[in-house]
Amino acid sequence: MKTEQYEIKDIETVANLLKEGKVVAFPTDTVYGLACIYDNEEALKALKACKIRPEEKPIPTMVSSFRQMEEIAIMSEEARDLAEEFMPGAFTMVLKKNENLPDYLTNGLDTIGIRMPDDDFILHLIDLCEKPLLVTSANLSGEEPGKTGEEVLKQLDGRMDAIVMGCAKGDSSSTIVDVSDGDVRILREGPISEKQIMKVLHK
Repeated sequence: MKTEQYEIKDIETVANLLKEGKVVAFPTDTVYGLACIYDNEEALKALKACKIRPEEKPIPTMVSSFRQMEEIAIMSEEARDLAEEFMPGAFTMVLKKNENLPDYLTNGLDTIGIRMPDDDFILHLIDLCEKPLLVTSANLSGEEPGKTGEEVLKQLDGRMDAIVMGCAKGDSSSTIVDVSDGDVRILREGPISEKQIMKVLHK
C-alpha cells in the first residue's frame, strides 16, 4: 500500500477518503490521530490492522457536536457538566452507549469512549464526513504516539492509506474519565487534571 500525503488545505479530499472507508492519519490537539469513518466495519478492521492493535480494544469516537454525542451515548447530568466544561478539548469520556449501536463499534462492550477535539480542522472534517470518526493515536501498538507527520510515517508508512502532514498541538494523549455507571473514575490523567475534574463535579 502507498501512503498518500496531503496538507490541511486538502480537507475535502481527506473527507472523501474517510467516507470511502480509508484509514487516514492527521494532527490533533493532543498527539497525531489515526482515523476511519464511524459506521464501516471493514474500515475499523483496517485501522486495527494498521496499528497491530489487539482486536478486543475498542477505538474511541470523535464527534463535532453535543448532538452527535447524544446520538450514540447516554448523557448523565455529571457527563453533561464535564462535557460543557472540557469539550472541545483533550478530554475523553467513557459513557453508556445507546442500544442501537452495532456491537463491532465497541467490541461488544456496553460503553463507548467519546471526545470532541479542540481543533478546527478535525471538527470541520467530521462535519464534512457527516458522521463521527473512530480515532486512536497514530502509532504501532505499544510504541510512542507520533507528534509530527514524519514521526508517524516512520511507524506507519505503507500501512495506512493517507496522512495529513503537520504537527500535533499537544505533548500527551487526552485525559480519560469513566462516567458510565454513576461514579466518576479517572482512567488516564492527561492535560486535564483530577483536581480540575473534581472542581466541576463539586460545584
